[in-house]
Amino acid sequence: MAQIAVQLNNVTLAYGSFVAIKNVSLTIEKGSFVTLLGPSGCGKTTILRSIAGLVDPTSGEIVVAGRRINDVPIHKRNIGLVFQNYALFPHKTVFDNIAFGLKYRGVEKQEIARKVKRALEMVRLPGVEKKLPSEMSGGQQQRIALARAIVIEPDVLLLDEPLSALDANLREEMRTELKLIQREVGITTIFVTHDQEEALAMSDRIVVMNHGVVEQEGPPEEVYRRPASRFVASFLGQSNLLGGRINGVNGSVAQVELDGGPQLTVQAPPGVAPGLPVTVVVRAQRVKVGEGDGLGENRIAGKILNTSYLGGAASYFIDVNGITIQANNAIEDKVFREGEPVTFSIAPQDCVLLDEHGRRFGA
Repeated sequence: MAQIAVQLNNVTLAYGSFVAIKNVSLTIEKGSFVTLLGPSGCGKTTILRSIAGLVDPTSGEIVVAGRRINDVPIHKRNIGLVFQNYALFPHKTVFDNIAFGLKYRGVEKQEIARKVKRALEMVRLPGVEKKLPSEMSGGQQQRIALARAIVIEPDVLLLDEPLSALDANLREEMRTELKLIQREVGITTIFVTHDQEEALAMSDRIVVMNHGVVEQEGPPEEVYRRPASRFVASFLGQSNLLGGRINGVNGSVAQVELDGGPQLTVQAPPGVAPGLPVTVVVRAQRVKVGEGDGLGENRIAGKILNTSYLGGAASYFIDVNGITIQANNAIEDKVFREGEPVTFSIAPQDCVLLDEHGRRFGA
């Protein structure tokens, strides 16, 4: 049975009449990499700051390593924290930056030297102890901040958008490196980002937040393929949200008449019934544009409104009786051009049905 590293039980934090997070409950397994994902102001950083002890919850409890820490001071929480701007001491050497937390804890000099050396090896920067932060690149500074956080062997590592200050290529490189280091050290990590690609690539579990509440939590594949709400479908990935009505249900299959005429055969979740208004969510990558035998069920004719050539793939916007459908496909034989008539297909299992309140049936 998996050990629990961090638990939030009905945590609420309000600033006067503004509620930053509301009744948030989370269980985070030891050694896992969990991402809090959402737009600015959704409450993800507030959760991180609550765990760190930088802000106090209005109600609810926070448990780390089996200990309730609501009333525990920051310096006694044994938590590693890496900020967006790294927060390194500019006048201190790399060694002194990393050793800071160890010295505060009264660790012996010989042991400090051993631990700092090991931390630098973990972040792939051996032998830079005597340098100043200003002598290092952004990516190297981020690794130093990470080494400083993990050298104290924290119960949990909190990362607040640590990659956002890096350029695109370095950001992707550090994304891979950070995940490798986390796996190697085996440290429980809570990562805050608004970048969906980052969240999908790095996480064991994703917690999607909006307006201070958890919209959906689960493995990246599940959250991506089966969004629990209109918000998750819109925020994570590129989705078509198609309004319609249930025409009929036959066992595990339902017929949906879309606004504008086309009909779709979809898998019928519990709770659907003829006449109900629905929204069909279809990821753009699951709309297959092609010709003839390469297509599956739910074939629909349309016309290309716009094509974006992306090298090995193309993004199409297709008009179907006034409805616009987006399709992102790998390029196999040809690129379809603006004004060209096309046929596309949507597999029934790739359709997710939302009810009139924007929630997934059965969620």
